[in-house]
Amino acid sequence: MPRRLPVTHREHLVLRRPERLTPWQSIGVRVVAVLLLISIAVIGHWIDRDGLRDNVDGHISFLDVIYFTMITVTTVGYGDIVPVTTSARLFDTLVVTPIRIFVWLIFLGTAYSFVFRRTWERYRTRMIEKKLSGHIIVCGFGNGGSATVAELLRKGYDPAKIVVVDPSEERVTVAIEACGVMALKGDATRDATLNAVGIDRAASVIISPGRDDTTALIVLTARKLGRKAHISASVRNEENEDVVRQAGADTVVNPVNFGGHLLAQSIAGGHAVDYIQDLSMAGGSVEIHERPVGADEVGRPLADIATGLGLRILRDGGSHGFWEVAASKLQPGDIIVEVVPVREDAAG
Repeated sequence: MPRRLPVTHREHLVLRRPERLTPWQSIGVRVVAVLLLISIAVIGHWIDRDGLRDNVDGHISFLDVIYFTMITVTTVGYGDIVPVTTSARLFDTLVVTPIRIFVWLIFLGTAYSFVFRRTWERYRTRMIEKKLSGHIIVCGFGNGGSATVAELLRKGYDPAKIVVVDPSEERVTVAIEACGVMALKGDATRDATLNAVGIDRAASVIISPGRDDTTALIVLTARKLGRKAHISASVRNEENEDVVRQAGADTVVNPVNFGGHLLAQSIAGGHAVDYIQDLSMAGGSVEIHERPVGADEVGRPLADIATGLGLRILRDGGSHGFWEVAASKLQPGDIIVEVVPVREDAAG
């Protein structure tokens, strides 16, 4: 069977909202929470101060209560002030001990969020970046980008070789959890973002941000940084196709025009449309395959290849259909575009 998505998008729909607090505001909230918990302990100790005994001077003042509370919350105490009544000991056991635990959890959580996690994420990102090679970068995980990733997975591509770049935290989360691919939250028009996903070692870059102007900017950046990568881009307006090609895209796809072509073809009965969809999508009985000419095929016509139905050849930057004279004799270096049946083991 063709590869299926490990988990559907529907199973990972989560209602989320953007973070409303800055890092400093988040720290402030945690500080207030700690002070509130300590204040509860101070008030309780002050109310029941007769249950405490000061082994130094025998008198419990308000400063003594604050000192005893802070020592008790942060450590196990020094023994200079101790609870001596049952109520004081119960208060320390049932109230102060949980407060101590919560305070330490807040401290550890703050340290993890603002120090350890970011350090670990930077280290882990560098390690992953160094291992990336021959991978596919998908810029934009909207309708077009997510459908592209889903199709790549159905065709059997390794999720570890697919990296999604999108400015939306929600889309990045869906890419990781629902598709099992790597993802980076960032602006793909920036050099630093594409360098972080190893564009200089990428095999292909697929660009589908949803806006033609953004597409052109990403193509320019990607071509500058990834000179060897094959760049495919999606545009919505036909007049922008040449602009995106001039920016450096090897392949430009206009889904609007393609969809219109299929709808126009469907008037004649829809059989041609069914076959085109069978060719273009994973899971069908046939697929379009592109490969170099074999040594045993050199000198033979395109119509004589045994692996499939030859459609065209790519030679010296130009393409030649099966009906043209150039296709009557295959040459070394030719690229064959053919229609081949899906293997039985792949079809299940």
